[in-house]
Amino acid sequence: MTRPRSALISLGDTAWYHCVSRCVRRAFLCGDDRLTGKSFEHRRGWIATRIKQLAHIFAIDVAAYAVMSNHYHLVAHVDRERALAWSDDEVLTRWTQLFTGPLLVQRYLSPERAQMGQAEIAMVLEMAQTYRTRLHDLSWFMRVLNESLARQANAEDDCTGRFWEGRFKSQALLDEQALLAAMAYVDLNPVRAGMAETPEASDYTSIQERLGRAPAGVPAQGMDCRASLAMTEEGAMTGEPRHREAEGRGDPLPQAPLMPFDATGRTAWAVPFGFEEYVALVEWTGRLVHPAKRGSIPDSQPPILARIGLDGEAFIELAASFLKEFGSAVGTPAKLIDLCARRQTRFLHGMRAARKVFGQRERLAA
Repeated sequence: MTRPRSALISLGDTAWYHCVSRCVRRAFLCGDDRLTGKSFEHRRGWIATRIKQLAHIFAIDVAAYAVMSNHYHLVAHVDRERALAWSDDEVLTRWTQLFTGPLLVQRYLSPERAQMGQAEIAMVLEMAQTYRTRLHDLSWFMRVLNESLARQANAEDDCTGRFWEGRFKSQALLDEQALLAAMAYVDLNPVRAGMAETPEASDYTSIQERLGRAPAGVPAQGMDCRASLAMTEEGAMTGEPRHREAEGRGDPLPQAPLMPFDATGRTAWAVPFGFEEYVALVEWTGRLVHPAKRGSIPDSQPPILARIGLDGEAFIELAASFLKEFGSAVGTPAKLIDLCARRQTRFLHGMRAARKVFGQRERLAA
């Protein structure tokens, strides 16, 4: 049974999410299409750049990403408190970098504000609260990301119609174990698919970018967000924005950096692991999940697995079947049981996998 998005993305449960968007039928986002012989490799730069442009505007940070041939993965952190701390003017300025906004908003952000009446200003401030909510809404982030990419790809292909599947898939990451597993799964997608030999050779992934091996010229190849998506929002309060092409390209939006690592786990806006140990884990896992190089697990597995309570062999298997093993949420058995109680459900897909992969610490505690 399909659950409403509001039940799947709840900041009361967690601020961390793994998202996946897939093209319809056999459409290619990027890479080489074997059916037509056309190459869409340049589109990888679009999505890598676009993700970081939106992270600069939204109160949403990117921990990991991977761009594949007909889908992409994203591990994101929603920072609601940051959005609530923005002033109304900053909210409006951020929103109008993506959308042209209603005429009232445009006047408010110009010297004409001095001529506006109190009722007009009150209406603008009401809109600002709506925009503030959207700027820490993961669904809006994915909506803007996917719509702009679809418009750009359809324009290049000289066609119309749906480019993405109806809904993006999301998984709530309930604890550090789930976050670590999701990030490793995302960063190792090209290795698991046989598209790359090593993590540092995995083009358009966060692990390659963090290691300083990203392809040269990615920002230059990235899409200009203002040119690809500009909207008027005369019907914004009713949820019916209208689209139009931008008048002039303007300056490309800045790109937010990937989330930093903090081994102490005390920084709310950082990944709660040490960068060196994470790289060691991804490298170790990557050698064992490559389709042509699967081997036995060595004794020298990364110590982070033992410290965080993960079974090494099960973690290797999970790195190749993360989406299949879990449903709308990932976490330790205890976290999944708590989520079932909050959602008032009797079953949550992934409990068996959680006991196998994340149950080591609970077994030791018992």
